[in-house]
Amino acid sequence: MFLTCMETVSKELVSWMRGHESSVFSISVHASGRYAITTSSDTAQLWDLDTFQRKRKLNIRQSVGIQKVFFLPLSNTILSCFKDNSIFAWECDTLSCRYQLPAPPESSSILYKVFAVTRDGRILAAGGKSNHLHLWCLEAKQLFRIIQMPTKVRAIRHLEFLPDSFDAGSNQVLGVLSQDGIMRFINIQTCKLLFEIGSLDEGISSSVISPHGRYIASIMENGSLNIYSVQALTQEINKPPPPLVKVIEDVPKRKLNSGDLKMKVTTGRVQQPAKSRENRVQTRILKQDLAGSFENKENELSDGLNKKRLQILLKGYGEYPTKYRMFIWRSLLQLPENHTAFSSLEDKGVHVAFLNLHKKYPIRSRKLLRVLQRTLSALAHWSAIFSDTPYLPLLAFPFVKLFQNNQLICFEVVATLIINWCQHWFEYFPNPPINILSVIENVLAFHDRELLQHYIAHDVTSQLYAWPLLETVFSEVLTREEWLKLFDNVFSNHPSFLLMTVVAYNICSRAPLLNCSLKDDFEYFFHHRNNLDISVVIREVYRLMDATPADVHPNGMLHVFAALTKGQYPVFNQYPKFIVDYQTQERERIRNDELDYLRERQMVEDMPAEVDQQRVEDEAWYQKQELLRKAGATRRERLLQEEEEMVRQRQRLASVKRELKVKEMHLQDATRRRFLKMQQDQREMELKRLDDEIERKVHMRDREIATTAKDLEMRHLELESQKRLYEKNLTRNQEAVAKEMREDADAFRRKVDLEEHMFHKLIETGQTQNQKTQKLIEENLAEAEQACLNADWRIEALRKQRCDDLQRHECYREVARLLRENRRTETEVLDAMMGEEARKWEEAKEKDFNLKSEKKASALADASRKCFLQKETNDALEHAGHAYRKVVISWGPFRIQKGSPLTPKPLLYLLPVATAVSRDQNGQVASSCLPRTSQLNDILEMDSSTCISLNQRRMQWDTTERDLMERVRTLRQRLTAQARSRCQTPHVLAT
Repeated sequence: MFLTCMETVSKELVSWMRGHESSVFSISVHASGRYAITTSSDTAQLWDLDTFQRKRKLNIRQSVGIQKVFFLPLSNTILSCFKDNSIFAWECDTLSCRYQLPAPPESSSILYKVFAVTRDGRILAAGGKSNHLHLWCLEAKQLFRIIQMPTKVRAIRHLEFLPDSFDAGSNQVLGVLSQDGIMRFINIQTCKLLFEIGSLDEGISSSVISPHGRYIASIMENGSLNIYSVQALTQEINKPPPPLVKVIEDVPKRKLNSGDLKMKVTTGRVQQPAKSRENRVQTRILKQDLAGSFENKENELSDGLNKKRLQILLKGYGEYPTKYRMFIWRSLLQLPENHTAFSSLEDKGVHVAFLNLHKKYPIRSRKLLRVLQRTLSALAHWSAIFSDTPYLPLLAFPFVKLFQNNQLICFEVVATLIINWCQHWFEYFPNPPINILSVIENVLAFHDRELLQHYIAHDVTSQLYAWPLLETVFSEVLTREEWLKLFDNVFSNHPSFLLMTVVAYNICSRAPLLNCSLKDDFEYFFHHRNNLDISVVIREVYRLMDATPADVHPNGMLHVFAALTKGQYPVFNQYPKFIVDYQTQERERIRNDELDYLRERQMVEDMPAEVDQQRVEDEAWYQKQELLRKAGATRRERLLQEEEEMVRQRQRLASVKRELKVKEMHLQDATRRRFLKMQQDQREMELKRLDDEIERKVHMRDREIATTAKDLEMRHLELESQKRLYEKNLTRNQEAVAKEMREDADAFRRKVDLEEHMFHKLIETGQTQNQKTQKLIEENLAEAEQACLNADWRIEALRKQRCDDLQRHECYREVARLLRENRRTETEVLDAMMGEEARKWEEAKEKDFNLKSEKKASALADASRKCFLQKETNDALEHAGHAYRKVVISWGPFRIQKGSPLTPKPLLYLLPVATAVSRDQNGQVASSCLPRTSQLNDILEMDSSTCISLNQRRMQWDTTERDLMERVRTLRQRLTAQARSRCQTPHVLAT
């Protein structure tokens, strides 16, 4: 990235300044115009505008970032603002940190984005993405005010103070451009909204205020440029300052309060105060000493400086500090900085008298030449005499070189120098100021008559030893530092100081001058630098001013210092107007004659060319007409050919249309047939797909039916095997029971002498066994009901899984039919088993009846075995109770295994007459023969009442068994009905 410096008048490139790596968003120029600061997002660079070279570079961390770096007005201070809200002040020459502003309070902390400084550099305004403004006092280095904008303001995009001609640089009106495109102007002291420009419909994109504060230029969001007049917007701005004379009302008879003091502002004369109704207020007018007033007015400068103190400082140090020299000069000369007046002079352009300035005064620096040309042109536009003053470039050149970056200050310094230190220079125009040179000669004759006599002896006049020093203001004979030191004293003293300096320079150089005898040597001496100490010359000037009598001193002919007025520059007419006017008129006449001559000569030179041009144009016109005629004939012939060709093309087009129509009909017919064929193929494909789907489902149904049939066959085989197993077990149990019954009969024959208490004990034992049996039956019934509930739930889950296919209901009907057949088979098996048991039961009854008689006969047997019989009986009863406790009974009609269709399982029923299934301690299934009630009755039939009670209990067991079987049969029927209803009304369930 690089910066381009352009000349605004000639629009020529001056220089390129390279060094930035990112885009530059801020440029700030020093008040003297010598330095400039350019700012980008990552660095800030200080440039010397005299050489266009980079002087210093400010690098910071990327995480911090730079917001803005700029010069404070009227000072050598650089203010740098970073993105973390830190603000530092730096010295311009040494770049040392002067101070840092403290961090704002957290409650009102905002991220600074835009800044503005008053013209006097005392107040800094900062804003950002908030509706708050922070006002910093740079002298006290603290935040003294926070201004809250209206609630509609959410962010601040631009800040700029409105200049005022009467506030001495302490601007009070601040322009605030917010995000809504409205620029509001507020008073920072009263926080009052004065006026606003822009609107929501026509928002402002950017805005700038003219240096004098009269106009506001704004670029609108729609691209237009609006110029606003501040005077028309408000009447609160640019009021004249209050008068210096004020009236104080005195109240002698009562204590003065703040409300009793009244002050009236007068514009011209002193007015009498208003009279009170109660007391007559005495008015006292304070008279000022006129001499003291003028003296104080001369010594008291703007910006709070005192001329006497500056003179004391100057006499002590010999010169002003380099850092503050420009500021002190501007204060001593009381420059008004009339931007408007200077702009009007500058807008008139380069004066005619200085168009060829570079030919007479060739200067190496083009920038310096342009500034000199502009300054001289402004002086010539200000007063006509300066256009004919030959020594004006020599007089203005040192100041132009010093203030080349601030042309306004340069112009006003030269103008102030001409008005005050060049008094009476133009009275003998176009000759040198003979009166001024005569005064210098008189002073020289008074202080060094010998040197003057030497000048007279060698025919050296004041135009040779005084005028070269005056017309160049010593710039040819002094270095830059010596010249600045000299003019520190010139601007701090009476205008006659410059004339006395010429005399002092000659007196201090009297030794080499007395040795010169040739006129060329004198001329060379006063046009070149010499070995002379300027401090000695300045001390000699002060001595001469004190030692020169009043009749010789030039103070009498020069008036006191007079500054340029504000607003418009004063009229400069201290010269012989008739000479200047005559020269101006003659020059204008000569210029007009020259212009007329050049115009006539140009016309004469252009006349043959015009004749030739006219002849060429006529020849060209005739040739063009001939070409047009030939072109017209050619076009008519071509038009006839085109018409014939068009007729033929129309015929061909008609035949092509007919062919296309026939082809279109054939294509439509082919398309219709193709579409019909495609529809037929599509329907055939759909039918084929439906047939395939039907075949697939039929195949799936057949496969499922076959699978179910195989499962039923396997189940049938299992039932057959279980049936044979049951028959085998029944046969084995019957044999075991018969064998046991025979053994019991033999044992009971030998046990004849049973005690009566044994009978009662056996009865009690029978009652206990009856209770245990009843409890076991209830538990088995509960388990059966729970198994039924589980079976219902599992059947419902299986139905929900299988009901997604509506075409399987036939399979379910087939399965239900097979289940009914299996259940009938199971019923037949169960009936057969029950019949066999009933038959065995009848046989057992007959055997019991036979045993009763045998027991009666053997009851009177050996009574000695009574104790042994009792022990054996007790052991048998305990074994029977243990067996009943370990009986495993399954009351459910069938069991359902997960993931298989309805697969009925054979049941193991408890027949209370014979065999019970039990498990030993190792988990093996074992069969045990329980003593029957009939055997106990045979053993204990000695008591008929006891036999009757046992028979009743046996009948009760038979009734309970029949009830249980009836309940099981009812449960099976209910399950079968539920399965049949589900198969007949299938449902589609979402699993």
